[in-house]
Amino acid sequence: MDSLTQIVLGASVGEVVLGRKVGNKAMLYGAIAGTIPDLDVIARSFTDTITANELHRGFTHSIFFALVFAPIFGWIISKIEKKADADWKDWSKLMFWGLFTHPLLDMFTTWGTQLFWPADYRLAFKTIFVIDPAYTLPFLFFTVLAAFRPKGSISRRKLNSMGLQLSCLYLFLITIPLKIYTFYEFKEALKEQKISYAEIETKPSPFNTIMWTANIATDKSYLVGNYSILDDQPIEFRRYPKNYHLLGEIKEYPNFKKLVKISKGWYTITEKEGDLYFNDLRFGTIDPTGNDSRFVFSYKLEVKNGILTATEVEKNYGDASKMMKSLFDRVRGN
Repeated sequence: MDSLTQIVLGASVGEVVLGRKVGNKAMLYGAIAGTIPDLDVIARSFTDTITANELHRGFTHSIFFALVFAPIFGWIISKIEKKADADWKDWSKLMFWGLFTHPLLDMFTTWGTQLFWPADYRLAFKTIFVIDPAYTLPFLFFTVLAAFRPKGSISRRKLNSMGLQLSCLYLFLITIPLKIYTFYEFKEALKEQKISYAEIETKPSPFNTIMWTANIATDKSYLVGNYSILDDQPIEFRRYPKNYHLLGEIKEYPNFKKLVKISKGWYTITEKEGDLYFNDLRFGTIDPTGNDSRFVFSYKLEVKNGILTATEVEKNYGDASKMMKSLFDRVRGN
């Protein structure tokens, strides 16, 4: 999830663990704990794109990381907060839950997390977009209200609990049932349109859980369709050729195989001005309504000194307000 959401989650969890003893300092250090796992993005500064993508949401998003580093961070905080009514065990407990709940939430996004690192398996339930105001804003509202109440007060605990409960209800009782419902709507549409397919994958469109996107694998292409629960017209599918025949010897390079693994096999190849591009289909196109067919994650493939490199194509979203209007017009139904 986005940084703000993880900060709110960490602060709220910190309050549950240690709020009665140290008040808002529990929220502060909980927020810090909720931020730490995402520091793996600094890998992009000193390694190549493919390796950075492999590392993202890996080690720092694992149970192992939380277990090992919580006591270390707890000890450091205990030295900083010597006057606080908490010892290093208390701070370690707070840091563990702040570090651990971060990847638990990220499991529900499209990228997922390698929770059981070093096991090479990534959990990705794909029920919530990385930025979802319906999840974050109510959570933020009640957490901020709780922060202005005296530590240990009943109202503080109730407000904080309300924020946590609303976030969990949204995650489990709204996003998951909607994913199941829309999944079968896509399957029914494919059946009605007599489209044969090998696999189907669904995920919410940006910033909401009203409209969902499906990627459908066929022999030579992928189909992409959008469905809003407010739709009253049949689902339309856009076709993107796989173009794997363009790869030639590139498909034998170790780095290419890593890219395929990272994308879970959901990718297409495009050619432009003699250059090949690897498009990760999991995150869709820049404009999910279909007006812009450029992919969110696209990499230019180049062979240099016998090594395949992948350079992420810089994203140009153009008129963001126009794109957002187009998105939410589509969310309201076709």
